[in-house]
Amino acid sequence: MMTLPYWRLSGFYLFYFASLGAMMPYLGLYLKDQGFSAAEIGELLALLSLSRIVAPNLWSWFADKSGKAMPMVRLATLLGLICFSGIFWGQQYVWIALILISSSFFWNASLPQVEAVTLAHLAERPQHYSHIRLWGSIGFIITVVGLGYVLEHQAEIRIPQTIMLLFAAIFIISLSIPDAPKQLHHDNKDPLHHIIFRPEVLAILAISFLVQLSHAPYYTFYTLYLSDFGYEQGLIGLLWALGVIAEIILFLSVRPLFYRYKVNQLLFAAILFTAFRWLLIAFFPEYLSILIIAQILHAASFGLYHLCLIQLIHRYFNGKHQGQGQALYSSISFGAGMSLGTVLSGYLWTYNPTMTLISASIACILAAWINWRWLVN
Repeated sequence: MMTLPYWRLSGFYLFYFASLGAMMPYLGLYLKDQGFSAAEIGELLALLSLSRIVAPNLWSWFADKSGKAMPMVRLATLLGLICFSGIFWGQQYVWIALILISSSFFWNASLPQVEAVTLAHLAERPQHYSHIRLWGSIGFIITVVGLGYVLEHQAEIRIPQTIMLLFAAIFIISLSIPDAPKQLHHDNKDPLHHIIFRPEVLAILAISFLVQLSHAPYYTFYTLYLSDFGYEQGLIGLLWALGVIAEIILFLSVRPLFYRYKVNQLLFAAILFTAFRWLLIAFFPEYLSILIIAQILHAASFGLYHLCLIQLIHRYFNGKHQGQGQALYSSISFGAGMSLGTVLSGYLWTYNPTMTLISASIACILAAWINWRWLVN
């Protein structure tokens, strides 16, 4: 444990998810302020996820070939920073689309590699992952609450500047993180495609796709949704933060659950709580008390769900396949699932926000059935 670069790894998660806290809740507001429609906002924000279909796997391949993950992370974060700087040069739809797809191609490539490096540093103690990952949640809270209050008094034009500063911080902290030593005694001799086509692995990937697809309306339109019901930006920021605070509490206290229950069982519960959460937001947006309950459920819909998925990917994609496994998980869920969900929700939202959230809940119910059919039993 003495050799674990705890604070350096934690710092990366802090700044990475702080940038996510600036983009997911508030970039849509910025685009709306620039005159884009709901459908256009959905299309543009989908580009942030679309690049995850290709980028993590491509960069993972480069990292595997070089044998070093962190130099690739440093290059990716620097190029992401450079590309995003172009947002200040124009506000046309096509130009914004090019900026978002190019910068996210590099930004999205870094996290799966750092996830693999973190788990490699932890070696046989993957249950301690949550104590490092919680710093990402703290970074998200700081940004989402801070920007919420700032936006009550200043224009949304400051959102790109905030994202730029956070991208720069990600690059700087990446310079200090060492690569983890290889653990050859845990190497997996099976070809990658043999692992991917195992029924339980296909089930895990299908679940990750559906659950992340269900999150797209929330990440894309939650702030705009509550604004339409008269909530102030400061309160909306606090609601975002409440969900992440619940997530942090879970990260700090979840370890006994993993000793008592199987990972597959905890994943099943997390998915059902997620389906319930989208229904609460769909039917009771006027009631602050119910919105608070829905945000507390973020502990399950992201916190518990993500810990389960990370452990399952770590279990099946071990040894030399660890980085590729994390990249594949990122591509299928945060890439394909989130991008498709964002585009669909952008079109559906214009006609009926309630039905959009109900559809998200149905996607989770399907994911829960896949979990019960192929993982729990």
